[in-house]
Amino acid sequence: MSDKLLELLQPIVAGLDYELLGIERLRGGEGLLIRVYIDHDNGISAKDCELVSRHVSDVLDVEDAVRGGYTLEMSSPGINRPLFTLEQHSRYVGESVKVRMRTLVDGRRRVKGTLSLVSDNAISVTVDGETLEIPFEEIERSNLVNY
Repeated sequence: MSDKLLELLQPIVAGLDYELLGIERLRGGEGLLIRVYIDHDNGISAKDCELVSRHVSDVLDVEDAVRGGYTLEMSSPGINRPLFTLEQHSRYVGESVKVRMRTLVDGRRRVKGTLSLVSDNAISVTVDGETLEIPFEEIERSNLVNY
């Protein structure tokens, strides 16, 4: 995730009374996709996504924050809520998670289990009674499972 993009959009989204959970940048056949995950205490509707998208799009265009063409997509967290920060992970200790790591951690690149602990720089996931500590910088993607 681009910290610069996150820093640019955080106050815009917060000013609209939404929480910016995180940003994904995905390259594909159609070019760059920027997916912005937002949340609100009352949930997220299509109208919410449309409202935030207009404001975010305006800021990205004015600030010229993304080089070249891109597609902007707003998303609610959904049932497989992505977790982008340690603070977000700490809210869901005890829940089922699926984690993909950048490199092998204890011989694994992917793990699915119970989020059992969050420390200052790592998370612990318990699988079949065995706990795996994953340094936060090694997490490529982390999601709740059927939350």
